[in-house]
Amino acid sequence: MLLQHIQNLEPKWPANKYHLIYGFAQGTPANAVGAVTRAFETWAGNTRFSFSRAKSVDSADLKISFGSGEHGDGRPFHGPGGVLAHAYAPANGRFHYDADETWVVGAVPGGMDLETVALHEIGHLLGLEHSSVEGAVMLPGIRAGFTQSLHADDIQGIKALYNT
Repeated sequence: MLLQHIQNLEPKWPANKYHLIYGFAQGTPANAVGAVTRAFETWAGNTRFSFSRAKSVDSADLKISFGSGEHGDGRPFHGPGGVLAHAYAPANGRFHYDADETWVVGAVPGGMDLETVALHEIGHLLGLEHSSVEGAVMLPGIRAGFTQSLHADDIQGIKALYNT
């Protein structure tokens, strides 16, 4: 299954913006809130970034939502088995899951792990491109029924991007 990154002209967050606030659109499933929060905690533990959750998605730097088909950003989803999710590079901050996929928490046969996909898409939100290193969470696709965590390549990539 594919994951997508949409690049803009700002490849990374400015030095004065290492605390980012994330928020969830109304209707986000509870299991996704927990999975995405854990993914932010993982990135925080491996970068100079810190994250906190907004009370309202409107005040967030990073906006997480689920959508189907044309969902308002000009990058429509095409149903199960296509692009699972996409995120925009800094400082756009949008992260969309395809609501038509089978989303799960953990390694469930036939399901796509919410946290693994969040780790990948947060990498894009922070400015990372896709990796070609086997085992990296930033590979352009994941398999159903599996989980992944950050790989040394993911961590080295973010450190190189932000010179840390």
